[in-house]
Amino acid sequence: MAPPIRVKQIDHISIVVKNLEASRWFYVDALGMEQVPRPAFSFDGLWFQAGSTLVHLILEHPESGPADRDQPLHLQVSRTRHVAFEVDDALAAKARLEELGIPIASGPKHRPDGPLQLTIFDPDNNLVELFSL
Repeated sequence: MAPPIRVKQIDHISIVVKNLEASRWFYVDALGMEQVPRPAFSFDGLWFQAGSTLVHLILEHPESGPADRDQPLHLQVSRTRHVAFEVDDALAAKARLEELGIPIASGPKHRPDGPLQLTIFDPDNNLVELFSL
């Protein structure tokens, strides 16, 4: 019998986007990620470092699927598909997002397990959770 598979960590997430510059601004300038070199793929994109995880942005093209997540308003909360990033201070993140004119979709509020969380949307309506311990 083959041994069980054991996942070690998340290496990267991929997000399809419509506008690389708008998304670069969001992930680098607003969220503070570092842009890192990206291999010369046959399609456009950008890579960012988020702790030990990479965020791969893929510019929308015929083989990527659509960028915009069109979902009913009542589903645009943290219980739907989202990506969560730990930050130093969720309240300070909220203040910075407000300075930048990025609307808060929900929160800040405490999750049942303790962390303080808030959610926002990236330029392509992907739900992004920011939380602090």
